[in-house]
Amino acid sequence: MALMVRIAVVDDHPIARHGLSGLLEPMPDLEVVASVGGPDALPREPDGTLAVDLVILDLYLDGERPALDTIRALSEQRPVLVISASREPADVVAAMQSGASGYVTKHAERDAYRSAIQAVADGEFYLSSQLADLIQAAVDGGQVARDRPVLAPREQEALSYIARGFTHRQTATRMGVSTATVNTYVARIRAKLQLGNKAELALAALRYVEPRRPAQG
Repeated sequence: MALMVRIAVVDDHPIARHGLSGLLEPMPDLEVVASVGGPDALPREPDGTLAVDLVILDLYLDGERPALDTIRALSEQRPVLVISASREPADVVAAMQSGASGYVTKHAERDAYRSAIQAVADGEFYLSSQLADLIQAAVDGGQVARDRPVLAPREQEALSYIARGFTHRQTATRMGVSTATVNTYVARIRAKLQLGNKAELALAALRYVEPRRPAQG
């Protein structure tokens, strides 16, 4: 993430919205260009496209149900980083399936927001290791179906790191290969599992990997 990233914060609670904006504004390479209560108030270019690089969206925007339709609509134009007080696996999975490029809990530390924004701005998917573990537990407990695709050992290893929330660069470091090689593994995985966007890849990682952990180092 080298260039200034223009961010819009969308949350219907003014205190939460302004608090998050205040948390982000001191960060280098980030500019909060809008802090609004709903998607209709987002700044747009003359052609109607969003005049931001990334949208941070409260999952329960109306306070009652997940804003999945809003995620779908916004993610067609810009990456959407979902924030929520919810740590429920069903909410995380629903946001991912709807096109979110990342998910952060509202009580996360500043560094977690920074990591999430950097990953999403770089075209990757972000999910904290804690949330990944919660979803993995749901998978292991049978709450989420697990299929058994045929993946090569190194593809399986790469997928296991992605399931733990590592970026492609971090995965490459741990596997001792280049980021380009990891990108190749990911391309093969997407082809084998017939996956589309990054969210589908992350969800597949949590569904398909074995409940073991790769060796550190």
